[in-house]
Amino acid sequence: MSTPRTITAGHVADLTAVLRLGGLQDDPAGLIELISELERLKSAACAVQADASTHYDAARRQSEAAKGVPALRQGRGVASEIALARRESPHRGQTLLGLAKVLNNEMPHTRERLADGTLSEFRAILLVRETACLSAEHRAFVDEELCADPTALEGVGTRQLVARAKRIAYELDPASVVRRATNAESDRNVTVRPAPDTMTYLTGLLPVAQGVAVHAALGRDADALRAQGDARTRGQLMADLLVSRVTGVDLVHDAPTPVPVTVNLTMSDTALLGGHRPGEVGADGVVPEIVPAEIGRQLAARALTSGLTSWIRQLYVNHTGRLVGMTSKRRFFADGLAEFLSVRDLGICRTPFCDATIRHGDHVASAGEGGPTTADNGQGLCETCNHAKQAPDWHQQTLSDLRHAVETVTPSGHRYRSTVPPPVGWREPRWVKDRPGVFTLVA
Repeated sequence: MSTPRTITAGHVADLTAVLRLGGLQDDPAGLIELISELERLKSAACAVQADASTHYDAARRQSEAAKGVPALRQGRGVASEIALARRESPHRGQTLLGLAKVLNNEMPHTRERLADGTLSEFRAILLVRETACLSAEHRAFVDEELCADPTALEGVGTRQLVARAKRIAYELDPASVVRRATNAESDRNVTVRPAPDTMTYLTGLLPVAQGVAVHAALGRDADALRAQGDARTRGQLMADLLVSRVTGVDLVHDAPTPVPVTVNLTMSDTALLGGHRPGEVGADGVVPEIVPAEIGRQLAARALTSGLTSWIRQLYVNHTGRLVGMTSKRRFFADGLAEFLSVRDLGICRTPFCDATIRHGDHVASAGEGGPTTADNGQGLCETCNHAKQAPDWHQQTLSDLRHAVETVTPSGHRYRSTVPPPVGWREPRWVKDRPGVFTLVA
């Protein structure tokens, strides 16, 4: 097959069709070769995506400059467009666009190793990240030193590759590496992400001295409690002590530390009375986590028996499974429409593929264009997505749908649809055939 001089979406679609519809050979050795070549193909595709991203960014900036858009606003929203096209979050889109620009402008050898499959996109991102503190001249030196010779990367693991980049960067400009380490303290934060089996990872990114001190204090006090006869493991005690000290709730003997819990109860749900539909647990600024009904009942029971103030909030769902209202009596959140939007959207930004926490209540049709401040014209967005839709030629509209659906049209003319997820515990009614001519409605 002749190689096209210009790569189009049609060429890639043809290749995708071959991959989807083609069968596998019986030769075991051939299957390993296939896996290897597919890995090279993935890397080569990432290189082309990087090239396409920089070309699109340049075209957008040129077009907006011709329209008189100020220089500081040119290219706004491009990263979000790339994220949508790649089915990634806006934050990931920023990372990928930054990678593309560095590969094309400052690290051509790294770009070539990505194109020939020697490097994966993940490893290329790590190289770009480790050289971010260097000048363009020094970055080019690291690029040539590590990636000019494709054979030099054979058998090199990711950790070894990153170590090489760090070593060369420090040798070239130790002052910039020190400044980077010093500035890293400004990135300290606390994050939460889901873990299997209704658990979560609460992660604190701290300066090394603070992190070591916190861990040492928790470990020391956990050892003291174990010496007094507490049956919990050292890890369990450290976790319970952390929760107790952060929330201000007293430590409970031989049991997980109880915390204030808000139980969301839909009007049609019988979970608290022994049903099996799940519930969710969340807090201000944290995406709610789905929990089995039994776990939800245990959390509620612990809160009630521990003397903590507990509230039940009612969520009203219509016959289509669309959330249409809720009571306002609660303990932890402010009342109002913004809270309703956050609950309806399950605390997750409505932009497709974005998993960020809702930060803004947004008008689908902007208030400046006469859009009403209503639930039907509202959606929960993260800060990045709310800013991205302010870029020129972005448009959104609410579609007629049983559930709340929003269509986003990007400056390139591509359309993306977002639909409100069903309320927790909701299942679409459907007819199930029991026997010939007999159907049962399952809800």
